[in-house]
Amino acid sequence: MSTDPNTPPPQAVPEPAPQGAPEPAAEPGPESRIAALEAELAEMRDRWLRAEAEVQNTRNRARDEVERARNFAIQKFAADLVEAAENLRRGLDLLPPPAEDEPEIIARMRGGFEGVERFLLQRLEANGVVRKPALGLPFDPEWHQAMSEAPAPEGVAPGTVLQAWSSAWALNGRLLKPALVVVAGQPAEPAPAPTE
Repeated sequence: MSTDPNTPPPQAVPEPAPQGAPEPAAEPGPESRIAALEAELAEMRDRWLRAEAEVQNTRNRARDEVERARNFAIQKFAADLVEAAENLRRGLDLLPPPAEDEPEIIARMRGGFEGVERFLLQRLEANGVVRKPALGLPFDPEWHQAMSEAPAPEGVAPGTVLQAWSSAWALNGRLLKPALVVVAGQPAEPAPAPTE
């Protein structure tokens, strides 16, 4: 080994890579780097859009649940008031029909009870509770509960409500209490004529 300062230092010889080891990757070019970044950007944008859609769906579901809770929170209370309205109507129906010679107290009672009924029905309607009459309508299993069946009188189609023991009631369009009804069945067959 010479110690001459003008002699260049010996060059380091790279060690050979161990057998089976991967070769070092070449530096990617600008085009491939841009393509990789664009793909990553597209993936992030897709994730962001999906997350935004999920957040909006959650908001919509929460708003719908609050609206349903607001509309139907009074369901039990409304059912109790509906029963009171039905009983008031039954009481009014039991009073004798108005007559000119009836005692003044009966006329006043009738007028007072009718005023209470009108007020109660107005307050129920203002809160989304509506009475749906059933008498004379075709039987609708969604709104009517058949208590019995009677032969259809002449001129009445089978399946018609002949008698309503109570009205159907709805709370914001949803059934609160079905009408209890008697439904017309097939017409009664005439009795056979007596043979001589």
